[in-house]
Amino acid sequence: MTIVPPTPGEPRRPDGPRDPGDAWVVADDGTRYWGRFGAAGLLAVDARRGILLQHRVAWSHHGDTWGLPGGARHAGESACDAALRESAEEAGVPAGAVAPRLISVLDVGVWTYSTLVADVVQPFEPVISDPESRELAWVPIDLVDTYPLHPGFASSWPMLRGLLDVRPTLVVDAANVVGSVPDGWWRDRVGATERLFDRLETVTHDGLPAPLFGLPGETWFPEVLVVAEGAARGVADRDGLQVMRAGASGDDAIVAETERLRAAGRPVLVVTADRELRARVQAVGAEVAGVRSVLGAD
Repeated sequence: MTIVPPTPGEPRRPDGPRDPGDAWVVADDGTRYWGRFGAAGLLAVDARRGILLQHRVAWSHHGDTWGLPGGARHAGESACDAALRESAEEAGVPAGAVAPRLISVLDVGVWTYSTLVADVVQPFEPVISDPESRELAWVPIDLVDTYPLHPGFASSWPMLRGLLDVRPTLVVDAANVVGSVPDGWWRDRVGATERLFDRLETVTHDGLPAPLFGLPGETWFPEVLVVAEGAARGVADRDGLQVMRAGASGDDAIVAETERLRAAGRPVLVVTADRELRARVQAVGAEVAGVRSVLGAD
């Protein structure tokens, strides 16, 4: 593998000095990949309009094809942050306009390309903001295959398309998780549940490994449902989290909600160390995980 800087006329940052990541990675067989630290792109999904595609200018790598807005990652930059930054630079995607759902990674050994699949939560019109784009367009999902696609996107599109309707849910047994930390939760169950919410914010921001859900891909950003019972039902709502206040048995509420989600085709991961509850939710098709698998060490 060798690293080769771009030549005049090739991609570079439009607003200042070239970033160290703006270079070609050349494999031993001579194949060139853009991005010293890998690359990332955004697959923005609008429920009404389809997905956002970029028509690349003729002089670019695989020019005159359609693909995703994206580009080289910076040193130390996460795939999610890179995809959002690049799509803002290349297509004017506003901050907060999309909500991450999935990261899929193509790894060729010397280089990686990460696709961030994200749902549009604030509709926007894309804007051509650098010389690499001829056109930006919302393309209905059923018509994507009719476009001359960038080879890399063309190869990954069938798999990505199959995941567009997949929406996993993380169901958290709050009483069990809170009870696993000897921090005086028995004196203040509401406060202990709020501390659990703080820890779950990391999940909503960073996502979880795909194997925990039994799904393909690298990382999923699930909807998070916290089931609270007893005194903990007094906990206040928190943005980004759903709270179910169980009227009686928290375990029964978790099983019933898991059954409902599975019947709707939703992948479910239940976080609990309760052996009986684990067996009950597994019987209806859920994955299960312990506290440390999802939230790390205490």
